[in-house]
Amino acid sequence: MNIVEAIRVALQSLWANKLRSVLSVLAIVIGVAAVIAVVTFVAGIDGYVAGKIFNLGADVFIMSKMSPVETNVEHFLEAEKRKNLDMEDYRAVLEACRHCDYVGAALRNGNGHVKYAEQSISDSTVQGITPSMAPIYDTDLSAGRMINETDLENKSPVAVVGTDIVEHLMPGVDPMGREIRLDGWTYQIVGVGKKKGKTLGQSLDNYVMIPISAYLKQYGTRKDSVRISGKASSAGVALNEAVDEARVALRAHRHDRAGEEDSFDIETNASLLGIWKDFSSTFFMATIGVAAIALVVGGIVIMNIMLVAVTERTREIGIRKALGASRDDVLVQFLIESVVLALVGGVLGVLFGVGIAELVTALIGMPSAIKIWAVAAGLVVAASVGVFFGVYPAKRAARLDPIVALRFEL
Repeated sequence: MNIVEAIRVALQSLWANKLRSVLSVLAIVIGVAAVIAVVTFVAGIDGYVAGKIFNLGADVFIMSKMSPVETNVEHFLEAEKRKNLDMEDYRAVLEACRHCDYVGAALRNGNGHVKYAEQSISDSTVQGITPSMAPIYDTDLSAGRMINETDLENKSPVAVVGTDIVEHLMPGVDPMGREIRLDGWTYQIVGVGKKKGKTLGQSLDNYVMIPISAYLKQYGTRKDSVRISGKASSAGVALNEAVDEARVALRAHRHDRAGEEDSFDIETNASLLGIWKDFSSTFFMATIGVAAIALVVGGIVIMNIMLVAVTERTREIGIRKALGASRDDVLVQFLIESVVLALVGGVLGVLFGVGIAELVTALIGMPSAIKIWAVAAGLVVAASVGVFFGVYPAKRAARLDPIVALRFEL
């Protein structure tokens, strides 16, 4: 029997028992769909994190009370006890970092309430910044100007706002020069940022940036820790030297003892991405483990179904052998049926996995990226399951005595 004929017979057998075939491949579908969906999400989020969230540039570093992506519980609890970074820490780094083109400071509050006339918007991100933060983060404006040194020195009540503020509070109105109320305080709009869009369903354009001096005047410093950012003159060696200069200056200013750990964290784009990769890899491996269980269950179901098929088709096997079919012919026939059954489940799993990923992306904006290697791996794994769990039923069918098989009655 040639392979094409074996596949045709296998498909006919599966089609003749449609409900049983669907139920037998269900676990395979779930397992492969889970793997494809997770790989698609992880790949999409990895790309988004690298391009949008941790896109600091290869020459930028951040100094903070604790890492923004801390994953070690013990280190997190210890870091919470540290003293907040303040503007004096910022000035110490500013004076000492000779390999820095820019050094900036920022404070952040994620629960700002913004009002204009009778309209208002809640949960706006309020950022108090120094003017040097604009070149550090490559902030682009669609209109107006960025906060400058004069604003900083005079604690000027001026603001640069995101497009959500403009679209929700003053549609059809030129925002430049307009006054808004930020948590009860009045600020004049001097600039509007370029639209960034959404990530994971959350808008990146609902923000207000004000001089950090005005922020401190309004909100104080009791709860917030200043985040210090530096932009080295270039990446590579210059970045390492800039980080070393900043670390030494901040340790000295905060009186960290020799031999003790830093009382702050320093992150670069590479280190943040490394932490994220470790986290996403752990999540991916955990999901793979769950999917593997589903695939094993699916393989057991397929083996059980094939054993039933061998019993039901005992007389057919006897007739085939009586007409000249060898053991290898019968073995290949049932093995191909098992593989085809698993591959059908694999194909459906790939389609469902991609469909789920695309649906979630459309509904909540979660980034996703389809990887060809993941699709190929899903199909290979499905076929392997079919081979592994189909060998025993196929051997059992091949070993049947043709005379006994012809006498068999179900």
